[in-house]
Amino acid sequence: MNKTQDFTKYMTDMMGMMPVDTAAMSEAFKAQAAFAEKLGQIALQGAEQSAEISHKWTRETLEKMAPVATVKDDASDYAKAMTDFASAYAEVSAENMAAFAEVAKKVQMETMDVMMAAGKEAQEDASVAVKQATAQATTATKRAAVPAK
Repeated sequence: MNKTQDFTKYMTDMMGMMPVDTAAMSEAFKAQAAFAEKLGQIALQGAEQSAEISHKWTRETLEKMAPVATVKDDASDYAKAMTDFASAYAEVSAENMAAFAEVAKKVQMETMDVMMAAGKEAQEDASVAVKQATAQATTATKRAAVPAK
C-alpha cells in the first residue's frame, strides 16, 4: 500500500528560507488593535446614547398615556384624551428623532476622524517604507556597479 508523503519537513524548510519581519507584523497587529478599539468605543458610546434616548422616550410615552387609561365621565372625554395623547406623542417623537439624528451625526463624525487619522498614519508609514526601499535599492545598485577587485 502506498504511503502519503509527509510534507511537514519540506514546508518547515521552505518557511525557514523566507525572511519574515515579525516586528513589523507585531506593529501592524498593535496598530490594528488600537484602531479597532477606537472604533469600538465610538460604537459603544453611540449605542449607549441611543439606549438612553429610547428609555427616555418610553418613559415619556407611558407618562402621557396615563390620562388615556383613566375612567372618564363622558365619551367625548375619551376622544379628547386620545387627541391630547396623539398631539403630545407627535411632539415627543420629533424631539427624540432629532436626538437620534444628533447621536448618528456625532458617531459619523468621530468615525471619520478616526478613519482620516488612520489614513494619514498609513500614508506616513508608506512614505517611510518607500524611502527605505529607495535607499536600499540605490545602495545595491552602487555595489553592483563597482567592479569586483
